[in-house]
Amino acid sequence: MTARVLIVDDIEANAHILSVIAEDQYYETLTVSSGSAALNAARGWQPDVIILDVMMPELDGYETCRRLKSDENTMHIPVVMVTALNGSAEKLRGLECGADDFLTRPIDTEAFLARTKGLVRLKQLFDQWRARHETTRTLGLAPEPPGKVDIKGTYALVVDDWDLSAASVENALAVDDVHTIRASNEEDAVSVAANGQVDLIILNLSMRGFEPLRLASRLRANVLSRDIPLLLIAEPDHRDLVLRGFDLGVNDWVSRPFNPNEFRVRARNQLRRKLYQDRLRSALDGALKMALIDPLTGLYNRRHFMLHLESVLAEKQETDIALLMIDVDSFKIVNDRFGHQAGDAALRFLGERLRQEVRAVDLVARLGGEEFAVVMIGVDVDDVAATAERVRAKLAEHQFNPTVDITFPLTVSIGVAVARASDIGTDELMRSADRALYAAKALGRNRVELALSEGGEPGRPSAIDHQARLRH
Repeated sequence: MTARVLIVDDIEANAHILSVIAEDQYYETLTVSSGSAALNAARGWQPDVIILDVMMPELDGYETCRRLKSDENTMHIPVVMVTALNGSAEKLRGLECGADDFLTRPIDTEAFLARTKGLVRLKQLFDQWRARHETTRTLGLAPEPPGKVDIKGTYALVVDDWDLSAASVENALAVDDVHTIRASNEEDAVSVAANGQVDLIILNLSMRGFEPLRLASRLRANVLSRDIPLLLIAEPDHRDLVLRGFDLGVNDWVSRPFNPNEFRVRARNQLRRKLYQDRLRSALDGALKMALIDPLTGLYNRRHFMLHLESVLAEKQETDIALLMIDVDSFKIVNDRFGHQAGDAALRFLGERLRQEVRAVDLVARLGGEEFAVVMIGVDVDDVAATAERVRAKLAEHQFNPTVDITFPLTVSIGVAVARASDIGTDELMRSADRALYAAKALGRNRVELALSEGGEPGRPSAIDHQARLRH
């Protein structure tokens, strides 16, 4: 894993030791000797992690960290504070400034590398989300950036089979109005973590009924729980277990004797990071939904339809692809006679009926107005024709009544083109389906027409002459 490490220390020998350790792991390093230089380097160089000495002249490590975490350009960069002081007050002060961890000299090389690796992994994950966020802004979608997060009302899963230990954790979290759910065995923990309610998991390494790190591994392997922060509670002699935990994706840890203030700050930092990531994801999903979903029907829109079709055909798969172009018959008359509300209701009804009649894997889109499309992959001509005919027939067999006093027939014309995905392009496939649709309209509407090849075999991509065959 390659990464950039910014080392901030006014004592050259200390900085050199950390630089050698980091470079031995093929990290790229940059060393600066003051807090102000660190702020400039963080903004300009954008490191993946910052190793920050506490005791520096002018701008000390605490104030430097506070400024880093207050700047939207650097607040996402993990900070590890380093000091020769080993008191709990210094550690707590650093964590309250926003530091992600606090190491004491002499540096434990294994612990330093394990922590750095975990924080780099976290930073790179956030970089991916930030890049996606910026991409949507570039496309003009401009999702709202996540604001300040409030951890009140969040949920933490406490995995502990010792009541006294679990109670101390729950009491500490209650100060910040964080709700807790307790699990005392592995299967219950996996089940609760996957329910979508949990924002933080606290795992006691001293449990006797099962292996806590095996649970950590399972949680990280499960797509439903892999993004939930994991915080370990460890005994002083659990060093090796903690290091293994970081390799498995554990986010943070606290050591006994249990300091509720330190624990609460660490838990608070993890919860804020989780909520920030959730909001970023939600903003992106909302922006993409606005960009790719038709607001009237809830189907995909033309933009996503084109992206999907072009992507599928670009893969040149040796399988058949079918395109159904669907148009509501005489829709202008519906709007003129019954009003746009009735017309909109008809379009929503058609969208829902299309979803019901095709496979879940098929893409259904509203291209605009009264025109819809369905992309089906890996189907033969007869199945496609049967699906199209079923859609047409079910719509035609009853009167549509959007209100008690309005009733009218709702029929569609459907043009179908089937081709080998490896042998046809997007434009050709769409022209084939369009011409089949026009044929259905010309032959009286409420029909399914299939594009044919020169030899009369439906669905072959070569020399499609767009003659049509009635399919009902």
